[in-house]
Amino acid sequence: MKNNLLMDFTVDKENNTVKVTRQFAAPNDFVWAAWTQPELLDLWWAPKPWKSKTKSMDFKEGGQRLYAMVGPNGEEHWALADYNSISPKTNFKYLDAFCDNSGKLNPDFPRSDWNVDFIESNGVTTVYVTIKHEKLADLEMTIEMGFKEGFIMALENLDQYIKDTI
Repeated sequence: MKNNLLMDFTVDKENNTVKVTRQFAAPNDFVWAAWTQPELLDLWWAPKPWKSKTKSMDFKEGGQRLYAMVGPNGEEHWALADYNSISPKTNFKYLDAFCDNSGKLNPDFPRSDWNVDFIESNGVTTVYVTIKHEKLADLEMTIEMGFKEGFIMALENLDQYIKDTI
């Protein structure tokens, strides 16, 4: 059963940007925790049947999250988030990159600059995600790799986690 909460995914090729707006039927504190605590992130971040596995996470300015997307056959795709700005409960920003299991960046894939905003109104939290790429080719590579489908599935996982928990 689909809910009536807002979900919008827009690709802006002119500005090499993806904008995602998603509402969740939960208070801001709950949604913020789901995005910023590794044990909660790992419950929803990967599109099924994949799973997210955080190796390390230090959620602070200058901190990092090193994690893998683990496939159904045990394959691992590692990524690194470098947190560069955090305004508790309202916004955080980070640089995202593919890497190896020790955090060494993979130069074959572009980094992306994430800005994530949280706004609550009447018990519904809206998350605004803006992902900026340096070049159009970087944006197109990400989209071709299935980012849209995978990220939408992950956000649906978060929605299900909220329904199962609240």
